[in-house]
Amino acid sequence: MSCYFIIDVYIDENKGRGEYADYIEKVRPIVESFGGEYLVRSENVTSLNPDRTPQRVIIIHFPSREKLNECFSSKEYREIMRKREDNVDARALIVEQT
Repeated sequence: MSCYFIIDVYIDENKGRGEYADYIEKVRPIVESFGGEYLVRSENVTSLNPDRTPQRVIIIHFPSREKLNECFSSKEYREIMRKREDNVDARALIVEQT
């Protein structure tokens, strides 16, 4: 069963992006190697809720929950994930298609 990985990214304007730009460049080939397909990667976001105002939104389609789990637990991903964790607040959802 396919699923979607949806991420809201909140960038602290005082802190800046740090190594997040390098993470963005390195994560795509990892995701794609596990069958992930980027449907949206955009900073053109209009929030309809003043309490939820991400600066970036990413939507990735995976062929299965298993492939998504393999991707984000892979050695390759673990090697770069600190570049995201240490620099931005990213909030993710997994939505399985029924």
